[in-house]
Amino acid sequence: MDIYLSSAYLAPIQYYSKFVTGNRIVIEKNDSYLKQTYRSRCTIASANGLISLSIPVVHSSSEKTLMKDIRIAEHGNWQHMHWNAIVSAYNSTPFFEYYQDDFYPFYHKKQNFLFDFNEELQYLIFSLLNIDLPKISYTDEYETETRGQDMRDVIHPKKDWKADPDFIPLPYYQVFAQKFGFLENLSIIDLLFNMGNESLLILNSSIRK
Repeated sequence: MDIYLSSAYLAPIQYYSKFVTGNRIVIEKNDSYLKQTYRSRCTIASANGLISLSIPVVHSSSEKTLMKDIRIAEHGNWQHMHWNAIVSAYNSTPFFEYYQDDFYPFYHKKQNFLFDFNEELQYLIFSLLNIDLPKISYTDEYETETRGQDMRDVIHPKKDWKADPDFIPLPYYQVFAQKFGFLENLSIIDLLFNMGNESLLILNSSIRK
């Protein structure tokens, strides 16, 4: 079965669980860009609670722009802000020091297109997770009728992950758990920095067999 996903910035664990199901993954690149989605934002946990990190983009609300054509805005010093937030949130986790050099370049060089940036980050994460990837393809045009499971707008920061019957968020160690309890379905970097090479085991245990 094919699973259709939107592009996503440091997507939540629910998103990455789809890559260990054994299904073929189709990533949408020809959808109209939508604000306030995982296409340009992620959620991490800090000592003060949840933080949403958003990438500013060049986008006119009066015109539809395809995701593949969305440019990252140069204003706002977002890379510096995101990196500082990530370091502050995760520098005390067991595996941050081990992985930080892999992520550092993404926040210290010019980035042009959001889709390309998301995909480059995604393949880094695949590598760090040691995921045995299924076949991944990209749409040539927007498909209104998919030939599989359409998760493009189901995995969404304003929608309840519980609506996904195939995702079961398995609790894992989180450095701020004593303060906030277990926080479900955060960005994949929360899992990676807290659990390291055991992250793939968590992902495999988070899908309904």
